[in-house]
Amino acid sequence: MHDHPHSSSRRRLMQGASIGLAATLAAPVLGHAGGGGGSAPAPHDPREGYPKPPFDPQPQPWPGLASKMTPKPDHGEASYRGSGKLAGRKALITGGDSGIGRAAAIAYAREGADVAIGYLPAEEEDAREVLHLICEAGRKALPLPGDIRDEGFCKAMVEKAVQGLGGLDILVNNAARQHSHDSILELSTEDFDWTMKTNLYGMFWITRAALPHMPPGAAIVNTASVNAYDPSENLLDYSMTKGAIVLFTKALAKQAIRRGVRVNAVAPGPFWTPLQVSGGQTAENVRKFGGDTPMTRPGQPAELAPVYVLLASSEASYVTGQVYGASGGKGQP
Repeated sequence: MHDHPHSSSRRRLMQGASIGLAATLAAPVLGHAGGGGGSAPAPHDPREGYPKPPFDPQPQPWPGLASKMTPKPDHGEASYRGSGKLAGRKALITGGDSGIGRAAAIAYAREGADVAIGYLPAEEEDAREVLHLICEAGRKALPLPGDIRDEGFCKAMVEKAVQGLGGLDILVNNAARQHSHDSILELSTEDFDWTMKTNLYGMFWITRAALPHMPPGAAIVNTASVNAYDPSENLLDYSMTKGAIVLFTKALAKQAIRRGVRVNAVAPGPFWTPLQVSGGQTAENVRKFGGDTPMTRPGQPAELAPVYVLLASSEASYVTGQVYGASGGKGQP
C-alpha cells in the first residue's frame, strides 16, 4: 500500500512536532531575577539551609522593621526567579513592605506585574527597599502609605492604585495586626478594636472598593493563618480575625466568581516576620519560634512567594474558595 502525498507530508509534520515537543519538555526551565536568566534550582533538604531557633531577643516597637531583625528574613531578594506568569498584571498588596507581603511583591514584579504596596508610614525604611526591587525588575512601583483602620484611606488607596497602575487585577489582603496577650483579662477594648479594624474592617473596605475595578480573570488572595484552625492561646483576637478571613474568602468566592474573579487564601504557620518581634509573640516564643514544627524551624517569606504567584496566575483558573496551608508539617489546612 502506498502513501498518499498528503498523508506522507502529514506524517513528517507530526514527527517533527513530536521531536520539538520532546525537546521542549527535556530543556531546563529558565527564569529571571531582575533581568538575568538561569536554570531551575536543584532539590534540597527543606530542613536545612534556613535559620533555626534559638533566636536572639530582639524586641521592636510596633509595627517592626525587617531590616532590624536578626537574622534578616529572606523575602526572595536574591533567590526568586520569574518566568512571566504575571506579565502585564496590576497588583495591590497591603503590608507589602515586609514579611509575606514583601515576598509577594518581589515575586509579582519578577513575574512581570506592576505593583502597588500599602504600608504604615513607620515602615517607610522597609518599603523603600521593596520599591527599589520592583523597579529593578523593570516594573512600575507605587507606594501607598497609610493606616487601613481608616475607611477613607482604604478607598483612596484603591483609587490611587487603579489610577497609578492603569487598572487592577490582583489584590492581596495581607496587612495584619498581631499582639500577644496571655489572658482575655489583659486584652483591652482598644487593642481588640485595633486588631479587628486592621485585620477585618480594612480587608472588607479595600475589597469592596477594589472589586468593581477588577475584570474577569482577576484574583484576590487573602492572608489567613494556621491560627484559624489551631489558635494560639496568647493570640485570641488575632485568631478570631484569621478564622473570619477564611470564611470571608469562601463566601466572597461564591459571589465574585459571577464576575469571573477568583478568591483564595493562604494560611501560613510560623513565618519569620516583623509581626513576631514587635509584640506578636512573647520573648520566649520568639527565642524558640518555629522549633515545635516537624521542620524544626520557622518558614521564610520567600518560601510562600510561589503560592501567592500561583493563586494570582491563570494557572490556577479552576481554583477559588480554597485555603492553602504552609505550616512546616504542623496544623491545618
